[in-house]
Amino acid sequence: MSKPVTIIMIEDDEGHARLIERNIRRSGVNNEIVPFTNGTAALDYLFGSNGIGHLHKDRPLLILLDLNLPDMSGIDILRRVKENDHLKCSPVVVLTTTDDAHEIKRCYELGCNVYITKPVNYESFANAIRQLGLFFSVIQVPQAVA
Repeated sequence: MSKPVTIIMIEDDEGHARLIERNIRRSGVNNEIVPFTNGTAALDYLFGSNGIGHLHKDRPLLILLDLNLPDMSGIDILRRVKENDHLKCSPVVVLTTTDDAHEIKRCYELGCNVYITKPVNYESFANAIRQLGLFFSVIQVPQAVA
């Protein structure tokens, strides 16, 4: 039996975090969501005290990542996750206000799976998150390679 996917949400804006979680729940996804408001705490959780991410080697994760964090760039987090042997298979969904084509290209080159630009319009953003929730309800996360 496969383990349920844990959703790691790295989002510093509390309003956006609540909106994301509410719309994921509305679309029927009841997986555990572990929220972080800064990159440092998220990296500590993902990589553990030894810094190698071994704690999550057999645990399926899906990472929701904002690029604009108060203490570091989400790009740095994405790079570290995708370079790590225990975490690199974890899907990463970038949810950010940055719509710069160069930044989007860089995220895909580093291994992000989906890039969603947060619209300024609340209703458009809520709709995008509802669609993302539907995506979560059907996604199969690949098992990490030991």
